[in-house]
Order: sequence, then C-alpha cells, then structure tokens
Amino acid sequence: MDGNRRKKSKGKGKLGTLLEILCVSTKLGVTSFGGPIAHLGYFHEEYIRRRKWMDERSYTELVALCQFLPGPASSQVGIGIGIVRAGWLGGLVAWLGFTLPSVLALVAFAFLLQGYDIGNTGWIHGLKLVAVAIVAHAVLGMGQKLIPDRTRATIAIVAAAVTLLWQTAFSQIIIIMLAGLLGVALFGGKSQENSSDLHIPISRSVAIVCVALFFGLLLALPLLREWSKHEWIVLFDGFYRSGALVFGGGHVVLPLLERELVPAGWITKEEFLAGYGAAQAVPGPLFTFSSYLGALAGGVRGAIIATIAIFLPAFLLVMGALPFWSLLRNSSKMQGGLMGVNAAVVGILLASLYDPLWTSAVLQPKDFILAVILFGMLVFWKLPPWMIVLVGALGGTVLGYL
Repeated sequence: MDGNRRKKSKGKGKLGTLLEILCVSTKLGVTSFGGPIAHLGYFHEEYIRRRKWMDERSYTELVALCQFLPGPASSQVGIGIGIVRAGWLGGLVAWLGFTLPSVLALVAFAFLLQGYDIGNTGWIHGLKLVAVAIVAHAVLGMGQKLIPDRTRATIAIVAAAVTLLWQTAFSQIIIIMLAGLLGVALFGGKSQENSSDLHIPISRSVAIVCVALFFGLLLALPLLREWSKHEWIVLFDGFYRSGALVFGGGHVVLPLLERELVPAGWITKEEFLAGYGAAQAVPGPLFTFSSYLGALAGGVRGAIIATIAIFLPAFLLVMGALPFWSLLRNSSKMQGGLMGVNAAVVGILLASLYDPLWTSAVLQPKDFILAVILFGMLVFWKLPPWMIVLVGALGGTVLGYL
C-alpha cells in the first residue's frame, strides 16, 4: 500500500502533490471545529479513510508520537502526515493550509477590537464566561484521562497549588520538569508494547539538526532578549517558549501566554480573555490564539511573528522526532516521565481556571449562572463550540441590562 501511494505521488509531480496537500488541509482548516480531539477525527476521515495517505496503524503511531511532544497535538499530526506525504515541504504546506483560516479570522477580530473600549461591553464579558466553561470542560476531560489514580491526582493538586502561590516566569517550566522526573521515578519501570515503524522521508541527520535548533533557540532567545531588549525579539521569545514548553494542547498555553503578555503591558487582561473566548468560535488549531495576541501587540507584523514563533517548536520537534519514534515509543522511562508531566499539566490548567479566568469573569451570581449554562450546553447537550460562543456573547449582552 505504501508503495502504491508513493507511485501515485510521484506521478502527480512534487508541485501537484504539494497543491493537493494545500487544498485538502485548507478544507480541513475551514471546517474543523471542536478542538484537538475533533481535529484528529477529521484528519482520520479525510487523510486516512478517504485518501488513504497513511494506513490505520501508522496514523495511530503518529497520533501517539504527537501526544508525547509538547505543542499543539492536532497541528503536529497534520504536519506529520504532510511530511510522510511529501517531505518537509509537505509538512509546511499541510500546516499552512490548516492554520491560515483561523489566523485570518482571529487577526480580523483583533483589528475589530482595536480602539474599542471592551472593558465594560456585555458581549465581551460573555466571551470571558465562554472561556470559563471551555477551560472547565478541558480540565474535566483531561482529568478523567490523565489523572485516573491517586498518585497522579496528587501531582496535579500540588502543581495547581504551586502554580497559584509561586507565579514567576519560570515556575511552570520547573513544575513540568520536576513532574517529569517524578513520573520517571514512579511510573518508569512498566514494560511497554512494541510499535510499528513509520516510513519517514527524512534522514536522522536532518532530524538531529532540527532537535539541536529547537533547544538552541530555547536557550539562546532569552539571552538575546536580555542583551538586545528589542521588542520583536522579546515577542518572538515569549511565544516560542510558550509553544516549546506546553504539554496538553491549546488550553494549557493560556497561563503561559497570559504571564508573558499581560504583566508586560502588551495587552490588557480583558483583551486577552475576550480573544480566548472568540478563539473557540473559529475552526482550526487553538494555538492561533497567538495570532490574535500578536496582532494586538504589534499589528500585522506582530501577528506574523507570534504565529511563526509559537508553531516553530512544533514543526522542529515533529521533524526531529519522527525518524527516532520507534526508539522513543518503546522507552518505559519516556512514557513514565510523560505520565508525570501530563498530571502536572492538569494541575496547571486547573490553576488557570481560577486565575485569570474565574477571578476576572465570575463576579456576580448571574455570571456564575450563565457560566454553568454554557458548561452544561458543552458537556451534557454536546453543542458545538461556535454555538456556545454565540450564546455566551448574547447572554453577556443580556446580563449587561439586568
């Protein structure tokens, strides 16, 4: 089957294959509502079942790999499929098509808000309550999956407490690192099942360069930031570190970005929370929330810098990890460390549910009532996120008159 796919790809030519990837990924970028788990379902339907660009087992292995890596899992899966299809250019094109529609929508929303007093606007307050419901749902779902036992629940609780009581630029990084080490100690001795190899058109030497570049930028950017004080380097460093150190998907990047931008005065807390609520209404990856933040902080150039910076770690890690996946997947220590990290991620997200979300949005009993209604619509009635956003904005407007 792999041979047939490669022959078909060659028959179309490199340019034709790239254009095909761009068209299909753009279609997914316009229609993929519902968050990372839903995105993986869309990918499976379009890439695997309809177009058979990859077999079922290889797709499962790719999804497992991206769950191991920090960054936006669904975007990384899309990048990986593009790489398998047409090398690194295929990965780049797949990312561009899937990401660009939501980038354009959120940048337009940012420009709409510029020069507009959003602090006391009812529908903006409703979007804040949407963010409360969305993150509460994420905490619930991730908690059920990632902290199923007392040990991991304890790690999550401690991580939440430390996150709230020790709020520095490096606290969450240290929490994640310590949780990973604890996971290796507690869970690293379990044997793991063997997995299949993915056939990747990237050499291990190129993969090593990508990994070296990933860590090199992670270490060099903060130093360059302190040395130059240039605003664009500061912005690039903040978004790059946020994209490089986030495990658990788009919702978990919320506290990292908030602490990078709000205290420094790039944007206000109201603008931050309003954009996060609006990001739930657009298709594509939640990491494009960074495009909105970048646009508010620095216009079109800021949006481009923020988008590239936050997604660059994901691209480098997928490029660097794919050729070595079979070794990583079979490492019991790697899986044990990930179990500890995932538990800490739930705790960090729980802390962000309280601050800044709850403390900024739920100010009166009527706010709590609307938040609960939105949570119920999302969790029990299974309504799509875009509908939750519309109801939240309308409900916030109504609350403003009560």
